[in-house]
Amino acid sequence: MGEWAGGIADEPARIPSIRIGRRWISTLWLVPLAIAALVVAVAIAQHLRQFDWMQHFIARYPGTPATDAAEPTGFPAWLRWSHLFNIVFMMFIIRAGLQILADHPRLYLNSGSTPGTAWLRLRGPVPPERLNPSEPAQAWTAKDDSVSLPRWLGLPGTRHTIGLARWWHFTFDGLWLLNGIAFYVLLFATGQWRRIVPQSWDVLPNAASTMVQYLSLDFPANDGFVAYNSLQLIAYFLTVFVFAPMAFVTGLLQAPAIAARFGLGSGPANRQVARSIHFGVLAWMVFFIAVHTAMVFTTGLVENLNHIVFGTDTDSYWALAAYLVAMAVIVVLWLLASPVTLRYPRVIQKVGRSSVGWIKGLMEWFNPDAEYSEKDISPYFWPNGTLPNSEHYRTLQSGNWVDYRLRVSGLVEKPTEFTYADLLDMDKHEQITQHYCIQGWSGIAKWGGVRMADILRVVTPLPSARWVVFTSMADGSEPGGGRYYDCHKIEHMRHPKALLAYEMNGEPLTETHGAPLRLRNEVELGFKQVKWIESIEFVESFAHIGKGQGGYNEDHEYFGYRMPI
Repeated sequence: MGEWAGGIADEPARIPSIRIGRRWISTLWLVPLAIAALVVAVAIAQHLRQFDWMQHFIARYPGTPATDAAEPTGFPAWLRWSHLFNIVFMMFIIRAGLQILADHPRLYLNSGSTPGTAWLRLRGPVPPERLNPSEPAQAWTAKDDSVSLPRWLGLPGTRHTIGLARWWHFTFDGLWLLNGIAFYVLLFATGQWRRIVPQSWDVLPNAASTMVQYLSLDFPANDGFVAYNSLQLIAYFLTVFVFAPMAFVTGLLQAPAIAARFGLGSGPANRQVARSIHFGVLAWMVFFIAVHTAMVFTTGLVENLNHIVFGTDTDSYWALAAYLVAMAVIVVLWLLASPVTLRYPRVIQKVGRSSVGWIKGLMEWFNPDAEYSEKDISPYFWPNGTLPNSEHYRTLQSGNWVDYRLRVSGLVEKPTEFTYADLLDMDKHEQITQHYCIQGWSGIAKWGGVRMADILRVVTPLPSARWVVFTSMADGSEPGGGRYYDCHKIEHMRHPKALLAYEMNGEPLTETHGAPLRLRNEVELGFKQVKWIESIEFVESFAHIGKGQGGYNEDHEYFGYRMPI
């Protein structure tokens, strides 16, 4: 994998830092601060328990409210299996999610991902001299900004492997969602919901009592087989009914198809807010898993394992044996995931595409009619992609595109070459829409150009034409990989928002952003918006083009050809 993503050099991620005011603070400080806070909290709790009023409070609110006779006890088989599946699914979701974050290792609250405004980052600041350089080739691209993770942590860990990470993430998201739906249905069908849904305000003083008991190191009785204490109940309720649905919703809010349909590109539900909340959910899940595991070990390991492994309230050591076997299997899966992914990337792509590719494709039916106002335009728009380096491009550029020709051919009745002047003479359309990069950044810009629908009316596609192939004047990043291209469904090209843009924010496109011509298909991710367009071809299938995956990044970096999320 030394030549991965065009031989991009390794750039290890740093320990996450959080911005407080103008200062960046490493999250490593959280470790000693948390330890110090815990020591102080233990001392305070032990001191409080010496007072009669606290002893009376704990006696009145022991931690576990009185149970209803109808409340179920024990853990049925469906719940125990769901718990095991959830462990495996979450393992891959979290690892792949961290890998996705590493491809744009900054979190923001503004919709434009403006450099210098992040609140969390996994690397240093963007080099200021490369933000707006005089030479386009010196611009700091989003790909430059990506980082790698240790392969035992990220999935697969190597820098800029977001295509593979997304297949892992979305595939196991789907399995996790199915497992969750089954869990919800059975939870309410069997009455098990009573164990994790507060049913009186007594849960609050009982939770406070439980917290004091835990912190004083004089733990409350472990009655989890019968009923959770109030602190456990609140934690489970938040995890199951708040954070899990929030993970699903904030995942959807990061989709260009969703934003383009409902106008969520700016405002409090913009993609960067969704990414930040999504990360917060991940942090909660990791915290919950860590605390949950610690409590299992410290409140009676063998007894607790019998509860969740066999569903019995016994002290059999067979439960410990079964647990150790299950953990060994999970560790093996954990260790194999990255090397298997890097050795068989095309298999991962094909399995992911067959599992969830068609589900993602359903979002392409959303009508991308949302537009924004001038005030929403992003002050900075991240550059990306490998610039054209041919003499032909430089000659066309120096001639102000007078000799530029856009070739439109393939399965059409009237193959046509459009000059730059021809395109400028056609009806001009403008739209203020949002760009969603697969790496995680986003930006709103005003695009001006020719509707693809008008191009279609000129060339008249044949009934057999199903895909439209856009080929760039620039090569892709892989050595010897050939020209950059991508394929789009012909139905998308008939939409009024499908645009061949020659202007950005009221000015002719710059070289950095795709001059003389770039595509806008508002329902798809950014890598499909081909820049520096040289030709357009209508085809029945893309199986014979490149490596047959539907685009350059699909061929070489294992992206999917349907990318509305």
